[in-house]
Amino acid sequence: MKITRISRFLGVIAILSFLGMSSASANSLITTLPISGSTVTTAPTSVTLTTQVALLADANDIAVTDAAGNRVDDGTLTINEATATVGLKPLVDSGIYSVTYFLYAEGETPLEGTFTFNFSAPSVITPNEPTPIPTKSQIPASSSWGTNVFIVFILVAAFFVLVGLSLYARKLFRDR
Repeated sequence: MKITRISRFLGVIAILSFLGMSSASANSLITTLPISGSTVTTAPTSVTLTTQVALLADANDIAVTDAAGNRVDDGTLTINEATATVGLKPLVDSGIYSVTYFLYAEGETPLEGTFTFNFSAPSVITPNEPTPIPTKSQIPASSSWGTNVFIVFILVAAFFVLVGLSLYARKLFRDR
């Protein structure tokens, strides 16, 4: 069976088109902190979103609102590679909080969405005070016995050199 020029041409075109294709990818949300839909009993100080693709430094937005629609984020948005973090004002009211985000990555369609988390405030809010942790005293990693012997040897040698120089100086002054 003869292979015609047209079938060769179509075969080459098909191979080149498969080689030239890049895999389709889209940026998506991997994790959130607080976790979407979770109930937290300790007031979070920030909301963190992690995506598949590194985010652009500018134009991103994360807004956190309470059940009444009031913003509770402090507006400080930090981007670190594929992680975006926004600070929160101190949360005192229990309820459902909504997080609305618009995240941009180079060459990707904007990633936007909303998730919620529930904050169950304790009856009395007390600031967490650091608790001292007892530590064991450090044991030296190696013995200093060799160093001590060396120092004693140097001191004894210095003493003998001093005595020898004193005797030599005395002899020189007598011979004058």
